[in-house]
Amino acid sequence: MYIVLNGTPREVPDNLTAGGLIDELGLANQRLALEVNRQIVPRSTFGTHPIKPDDKIEIVQAIGGG
Repeated sequence: MYIVLNGTPREVPDNLTAGGLIDELGLANQRLALEVNRQIVPRSTFGTHPIKPDDKIEIVQAIGGG
């Protein structure tokens, strides 16, 4: 299926959850925020939140500095 990830169309596997997408992108255990169709997805629901065709997803990573 196709989604829009951070403004760019991307093909991902069918029946994917938000957690599966994070794993697919190699971002597991990273500090990040995930938004699907302009709604924040709580980290506690990543494993069950379904990703659907044409979803618009934004992922923002927290970067430390000093």
